[in-house]
Amino acid sequence: MNHLLALGTPAIAGICAGAAVLLIIIAFFGWYVSTYNRLMRLKNLAEEGWATIDVQLKKRYDLIPNLVETVKGYAKHESGTLEAVIRARNAAMTATGDEKIAAENVLTGTLKSLFALQESYPDLKANTNFMDLQNQLSRIETEIASARRYYNGTVKELNSRIDTFGVAWIARRMRIEKRKYFELDSEEERKAVKVQF
Repeated sequence: MNHLLALGTPAIAGICAGAAVLLIIIAFFGWYVSTYNRLMRLKNLAEEGWATIDVQLKKRYDLIPNLVETVKGYAKHESGTLEAVIRARNAAMTATGDEKIAAENVLTGTLKSLFALQESYPDLKANTNFMDLQNQLSRIETEIASARRYYNGTVKELNSRIDTFGVAWIARRMRIEKRKYFELDSEEERKAVKVQF
């Protein structure tokens, strides 16, 4: 105690100020590391969600040529519809980033027109191969919707964190940007592909 009294009040005040500055630095560093880790986790979850969507879309892309070939035998006069489906599929396969979302929306629309053909061709409606392909596509569409919900949920959390005061600064330093939701463009596209038996 005599040691501290010998130092004097200004020295004690200097030590306290130094300790306070050190505590502030430690607290800031802890906040920075915690925020950095949370942003990286959210970024990785969003990337995982997008990868899951990609897997489901690949399944869908692989199924579409089989559907088109099955329909070709019955709907010989519907070549425009079939070509539109193939063009939309190819565009969706090669698109990246935000363009992929728009291309997927176009593909969904062309698939609806493909399934509308079954009303005009009763033999097609009775074809077991076509029915099996429709069932597979219906399951894939359900899986895509589930993957889309997961992805959009993680993107919402990531974007919300980036919008938080102070976190935006760290996100810029990490080059983490807000992501777009995987949404459908119109009300008509929001309706599920109608698969009738």
